[in-house]
Amino acid sequence: MEASRAQSLRVEQCTIAGSLRIPRMINGLWQLAGGHDTDIDISVAAEAMKPFRIDAGLWCFDMADHYGDAEVVVGQFNASTTNDSRKLTAFTKWCPPEDGEKSFENAEAAVDRALTRMGQRSIALMQYHIWDYSDDTYLHNLDHLRRLQSRGKIQHIGLTNTDAAHLEQLLHSGFPIATNQVPCSVIDRRVIQGNLASVCAEHGVGILAYGTLLGGFLTEKWLGADEPQDMEALNWSLRKYLRFIRAAGGWAPFQRILRCLASVARKHGIPIAAVATRWVLDIPVVSAVVVGCRLSQDSLTWAKLNLAAFSFALDEADRKAIAEAQRGLKDIPGDCGDEYRRPPYLTATGDLSHHLKETKAAEAVD
Repeated sequence: MEASRAQSLRVEQCTIAGSLRIPRMINGLWQLAGGHDTDIDISVAAEAMKPFRIDAGLWCFDMADHYGDAEVVVGQFNASTTNDSRKLTAFTKWCPPEDGEKSFENAEAAVDRALTRMGQRSIALMQYHIWDYSDDTYLHNLDHLRRLQSRGKIQHIGLTNTDAAHLEQLLHSGFPIATNQVPCSVIDRRVIQGNLASVCAEHGVGILAYGTLLGGFLTEKWLGADEPQDMEALNWSLRKYLRFIRAAGGWAPFQRILRCLASVARKHGIPIAAVATRWVLDIPVVSAVVVGCRLSQDSLTWAKLNLAAFSFALDEADRKAIAEAQRGLKDIPGDCGDEYRRPPYLTATGDLSHHLKETKAAEAVD
């Protein structure tokens, strides 16, 4: 996409929970957790955030308590930015371990820790991850978050990787759930194949979709390429989404999808990633997509390429072609988020080992 075209694009926006205005493309900071880059310079990363709002119109960032120094980077940015018109919107997550701790004091300490690290008085969206539905700790913790919301420490409460049944149960129990962050892509269609989309539509819950580019697999680089055989040679994102590709039928069906997306991309004069992103954005319950961002000198260049998703519309022929290519796929097992609770564990390591380590590390932060 030409630079002049990228500069003239207007980023689509949406409103979640009736009051919070955000761009429909959110910068995800999982890459700062490790497994992608090492020795993250907090000052350099914070400085790299500034052009996203000014030059790209992408002022919303998503992170979690276990994403390395991501919250600290936001704090550094906030400390160095005095102009309110250039402030960013930061979402984070609380993913507490299953240790039986259900107290309000523990929940407040977690929220206060995030506020301190981020240099903020209130968290725009605190997203909660449930490890085990059979353990009622999550009900206590969500009730604590609701109490902290009433005190102004949290503006909105969201969930991450929660299936349709438990989301609906929480909504009917009176919990004010604004969003649910789940994976969704042209090969992972669980949002629309199951009940999640209808539950969200009925209750006004916005989907924040991640994994839309399969960690970078849905790009020109992998068109016609051989399937990677050495998992250890891949970064965390590629390891994780190679498991998704294999769960969806394997490399051959994936390549058929990629060839189809490439054909649509050539027709519109845009990158493959823009087509894959647009397909997800066009799902009615999807409020925004979360696109990985490393906060390096090259980050803005990639961000501007991603903006091509806002430059065109998929026509009926495009949709039919993509749907035909999808016929060769297998359904990803279970509902959204099941990969974190039961086999097959579609994670970077193929189990929950690195997630548990990240969670413990986050709990150890003062």
